[in-house]
Amino acid sequence: MLTADQVIVVGGGLSGLSAAHQLLINGANVVVLDKQGFFGGNSTKATSGINGALTRTQIDLKIQDSVQQFYDDTLRSARDLARPELIRVLTYNSAAAVEWLQDVFKLDLTLVSRLGGHSQPRTHRGHDAKFPGMAITYALMEKLEDYAEAIPDRVQILKKARVTKLIQDPSDELRVLGVEYENENGELMQLYGPVVLATGGYAADFTDSSLLKKYRPDVYGLATTNGTHATGDGQKMIMQAGGHGIDLEKVQVHPTGLVDPKDPDNRWKFLAAEALRGEGGLLLNATGDRFCDELGHRDYVSGEIFKTKAPIRLVLNGKASDVLDFHTKHYSGRGLMRKMTGRELAREIGCSEDKLKKVFDDYNAIAAGKKKDPYGKKYFSNLPLDINDDNFHVALVTPVLHFTMGGVEITDNAQVLHAQSKKPFDGLYACGELAGGVHGANRLGGSSLLGCVVYGRVAGDSASQYLFQKLLKGGPSSAGKRLGMISLHIDPSNPGQVVVNWDSNSPSAANREFVPYASASSSPSSAIAATSAKPESAEKKSGPRGFSIPTKEFTPEEVSKHNKKTDCWVIVKNLVMDVTNFLEDHPGGVNAIVNFAGRDATTEFEMLHEDRVIPKYAPESVIGRVKGTNPALEL
Repeated sequence: MLTADQVIVVGGGLSGLSAAHQLLINGANVVVLDKQGFFGGNSTKATSGINGALTRTQIDLKIQDSVQQFYDDTLRSARDLARPELIRVLTYNSAAAVEWLQDVFKLDLTLVSRLGGHSQPRTHRGHDAKFPGMAITYALMEKLEDYAEAIPDRVQILKKARVTKLIQDPSDELRVLGVEYENENGELMQLYGPVVLATGGYAADFTDSSLLKKYRPDVYGLATTNGTHATGDGQKMIMQAGGHGIDLEKVQVHPTGLVDPKDPDNRWKFLAAEALRGEGGLLLNATGDRFCDELGHRDYVSGEIFKTKAPIRLVLNGKASDVLDFHTKHYSGRGLMRKMTGRELAREIGCSEDKLKKVFDDYNAIAAGKKKDPYGKKYFSNLPLDINDDNFHVALVTPVLHFTMGGVEITDNAQVLHAQSKKPFDGLYACGELAGGVHGANRLGGSSLLGCVVYGRVAGDSASQYLFQKLLKGGPSSAGKRLGMISLHIDPSNPGQVVVNWDSNSPSAANREFVPYASASSSPSSAIAATSAKPESAEKKSGPRGFSIPTKEFTPEEVSKHNKKTDCWVIVKNLVMDVTNFLEDHPGGVNAIVNFAGRDATTEFEMLHEDRVIPKYAPESVIGRVKGTNPALEL
């Protein structure tokens, strides 16, 4: 059973996961809580990539970027609310963050794009045909879950655990002792130790105590790209404990939320990745005209959309569609994007072919330097646009609530500051979207995932340092004694690993355990010798072991009858799944599955997931197989 000699991480998105892994690397024990039934948060929804300046990938691609250019771009985007010390940490640690993901988690981040507001291409993603947010977050999530099984005395995961309160020292409100949380049975529980809060933003805070309604009532009625969990829990908890909320009126409205033609008024929308505009996508208004620099800052583009005549269409030509083949296939599969000819596009807009041809020809001339763009656009990709001999992917888009720059005030070490004294709390850290001030008045595309990784690692470093200092001052505690007896040496049988000896007088295998991450290629079972059984309170996981596909058969016609939210079946790789009770836990949102209710979702599933996620996360949803098939999963 984990004790108070641990760090508590609240939130299982990319920032919380980054903090947890950094804590483990530093030698701390960690317990991670999430109010959802599944890790990931909004991080899995990020579709464009992660920024990094002066990375190995950029150098290999001969991109002439620098840390100073990235810092300057971020400073300009942050405008009058720029906090240079926080931006410096974000940008100067960006290459290290990207390469940490590549080296430790073996992620492919070797494709680079230029997004709006960037002077150089620096937004990294992989060739693995997944949204980068999902690929990155899943890698950290699965590794942490593996460690929770392999070394339960070091890692504990508690899902469906809603943290409701920070526990403060009655004699010193600046000292945080732990958290109070409600488990899935409704019982109030307490955990003690330094706290890293990574609970996300409030861009879906439609609750009675809504921060959106309080600070930005003018955008409260917009749809959101966020999951239902983004309700500002951490901001409210910290402010109630005396912390300082800053820039809470700074809510980013993303210009391109995808409109579902079948359900245009749905408040929960998928995001059209900024990479679509970065690779050459145009925005056309109701008359078929351009009306802005498509690569301007997000608030500028959203503002221009509000000024022009709707509906707004995002248009990619064949070259741009090929570069972003995964994106266009994914959006098309959801019914949010359609492929058409130039003539069909003109008819859909309601303008003449000659009119659309002139818009395209003018744009080609601007890109070639023959004309000046009235909107000041400088960067162009995947040209030319040709109405006669090309096909286009087209989507209806609208501005949506996307990200909250406001949050709680932190230091550049991720320490939370008290509102009155401006002193940092002892034992309380914040990272990710919860941390205010990092992006100022406007966030650059690609810096959300970066902020999660950079400040997650910073919070992990700060919290582990605080924990160890506390243990060293703790006198004769068992943890203090153990900490005083640690010695490190290279394992002579495997130079790629580091060994921790807890008893300096005895280097025998019985008294040592391998440190996680010592060898990036090591699996948990080979890199760590677990020393104790899994505690009863630790999360009980369902894994591939022991999973079998039920023999009961259903015809596709039978499946098709279960086609609504309250009775939702899907077919995946010839498995019949009743996912009705899984919908609210699905990290991609309810609609991502309901869109395929009663149908075969195999193609879309394979675009996003490995087969193993079914027995690992939703084994009870598998109720049978398609009649006449012999399904098998690659585990």
